[in-house]
Amino acid sequence: MILILKSGVDEAEIEPIRRLLTGQNIIMQDIVGETTRMIGLAGDTSSISEDAVMCFPCVERIMRIQEPYKLAGRKFHPADSMYEISGRRIGAGEFAVIAGPCSVESEEQILSVARDVKASGASFLRGGAFKPRTSPYAFRGLGLDGLELLRLARQKTGLPIVTEIMSQEYLDAFAEHVDVIQIGARNMQNFALLQQVGSIGKPVLLKRGLSSTLEELLMAAEYIMAGGSQEVILCERGIRTFETATRNTLDLSAIPVLRQRTHLPVVIDPSHATGYWHLVEPMALAAVAAGADGLIIEVHNHPEAALCDGAQSITPQVFHRLMRKADAVRAAIR
Repeated sequence: MILILKSGVDEAEIEPIRRLLTGQNIIMQDIVGETTRMIGLAGDTSSISEDAVMCFPCVERIMRIQEPYKLAGRKFHPADSMYEISGRRIGAGEFAVIAGPCSVESEEQILSVARDVKASGASFLRGGAFKPRTSPYAFRGLGLDGLELLRLARQKTGLPIVTEIMSQEYLDAFAEHVDVIQIGARNMQNFALLQQVGSIGKPVLLKRGLSSTLEELLMAAEYIMAGGSQEVILCERGIRTFETATRNTLDLSAIPVLRQRTHLPVVIDPSHATGYWHLVEPMALAAVAAGADGLIIEVHNHPEAALCDGAQSITPQVFHRLMRKADAVRAAIR
């Protein structure tokens, strides 16, 4: 629900509305345009009496929103969101690249990759400390030791770190040490985890589930935002289809669709989408051309020896070339 206010109203006239809605589990958000001021109401608005609200002299009219995602939708927030995270910007024309290995394996490995991707222009360092794997016998990360190595890499390079949380058990550690908390595809609809992560108030990178619709992705973002965090980055990482030539099917159409429906930044993960290193560059460039706000790319200094996802990891040399080409594509479409 959106309350469209009359022109020229001041805060004193709006305060009675805030008092009326306080305690009803309603999230109120101010929307200030060049000529119009509105108040967005998110939550269970079914109990709100429109007749009672219209009694306030400052209210011009009420508009009901049909989409179930209120905080993530454009009607509440028409302008693109831009976040500044540890000095790095993403969204609303600010392009960011998140790069690093699938898994943190050792101090030497993560420091080497971190220095290389920073030199090529990456904005954030990614690396898995806790890894969700299909097989229980596969390498599942170094856990808290891996998180400590990511902190060391941030200290040495200045790159903010992005890493995936798997359990509410580690919320305190992530809240203290991680710059952007990643929710992986397998946990996109782990609603308890989404709410808990949202309550931390930190930026969140939310990956689309393997078989999830875009509306389901936006509703997952709504859980995080209703929990408290307003800085959510959406990530398309490929969905499961009948095609077997690639690991997943990269849905590039998700970029313009999401940009139409939401103000949240949209990044693309061509590494998990394709599953093969030689497909990462063309799909990354296609994502840039389609209007993505950023990329998240797996980079490993020795992919042939990687403990996780080596086949889809590119070397620092290939990453450097990709970054130069991405700059050229961005310049061309501007």
